Amino acid sequence: MNRLVELPLWLLLLIVGFAIFSALERVLVPSVRWFFRRRMERAVARMNTKLERPIEPFKLARRHDMIQRLIYDPKVTEAIVQHAKTEAVPENVAFETARRYAREIVPSFSASIYFGIALRASRWLSRSLYRVRLGHFDQAAIEAIDKDATVIFVMNHRSNMDYVLVTYLAAERSALSYAVGEWAQVWPLKHLIRAMGAYFIRRGSRNPLYRKVLARYVQMATAGGVTQAVFPEGGLSLDGTVGEPRLGLLNYVVSGFERDGGRDVVFVPVALNYDRVLEDRILISAAHKKARKFKFSLLKMLGFIGRQIKFKLMGRYHRFGYASVGFGAPLSLREFIKTCPENVTECVANAVMARVRDVVPVLPVPLVATVMLTAKAAMDSQQVATAVTELAEQMRAKGAHIHVPRDSLDYAAEIGLKMLTLRHMIVEDEGKFSAAQGEFSALEFYASSIAHLK
Repeated sequence: MNRLVELPLWLLLLIVGFAIFSALERVLVPSVRWFFRRRMERAVARMNTKLERPIEPFKLARRHDMIQRLIYDPKVTEAIVQHAKTEAVPENVAFETARRYAREIVPSFSASIYFGIALRASRWLSRSLYRVRLGHFDQAAIEAIDKDATVIFVMNHRSNMDYVLVTYLAAERSALSYAVGEWAQVWPLKHLIRAMGAYFIRRGSRNPLYRKVLARYVQMATAGGVTQAVFPEGGLSLDGTVGEPRLGLLNYVVSGFERDGGRDVVFVPVALNYDRVLEDRILISAAHKKARKFKFSLLKMLGFIGRQIKFKLMGRYHRFGYASVGFGAPLSLREFIKTCPENVTECVANAVMARVRDVVPVLPVPLVATVMLTAKAAMDSQQVATAVTELAEQMRAKGAHIHVPRDSLDYAAEIGLKMLTLRHMIVEDEGKFSAAQGEFSALEFYASSIAHLK
């Protein structure tokens, strides 16, 4: 018992290291986690007093707990058993596959990152790139939404700036949970996006087990009151129009809705438009190739950022015109299904997207692009202004929501001409403006965003 035992120094250090690690894991780490979680809960409680729609407990649940709840859900369990039979694999292998899907989908919301970093970054970036304007907004209708209802913003998808812009404009209302595609699953971006409460989806997957895990997560989040934002078009608009809706995510919401006793789901239509879409050339090229494949080039992105920094230092930097967001009339799922008892998902999707189209903001560049495409000859600035005024009045008579900077359509025409000339989409010759050769597709891309309002 009292004999001296000799150990090599490396073994002693290893033993001490394991002892320290065990102490940290069993004693200190839980205490530290508890300390920070208590601080987070107090911070969230303070934040909820400022938000119109408080952050629901579902969104604050630990990611590990949410994954466990998801993979042990009875409907997911049934899908696991079916997957094992279909693929002829052991059930434990199918279970691990479901776990992998759940870990990929489930977010890890951090209130400090969302409100402390993401909101500040979205505000700075939105204001740095655009003159941000709020389009149509029926405040009374928005405020009349049942406080206990789950709100889902349904948006058209013009640019990846949509995420940033809507996050900024919805800052005082709630923390949004986005459905984000595979493009964002790159390190370290995926960790930041997941911490903001977004969940990843494989848009092209037809795997039944994956679809069931995704469906159950969306349904749980909806039942838990999580405010969400979805893009039913399934991707960025390649031609500038508001496309037809895909029913995937909306079908999960509608099929999981409890008609009797569950909380209501309210869809809020959101329409976005820009004087300049950052990815316009990429989208136009993809439309010509008829393939939704985008090649990301880090060198091109860095070159673009470098040019903007150079312009800023030289005092030649100009923001990319106006960006505007319009909000349509909310649609209550509980009330709507009374008018459409069959094919509910399709009815809901078509009704909401129709409301999105109705509130697409009309901006200077789309107005001027429309005029230049229909012009039979080169026009001077006054002729362009006259044509823009006539087009705007025609649209306004049909209920379109037009942003008129400085309450002057002449000034709107001037802004549109300046921006399109700087980007070489139109050319000026002896005071006359006309569409540049080879740029008709670009002009159509912007004109198409408001073509349905004429």
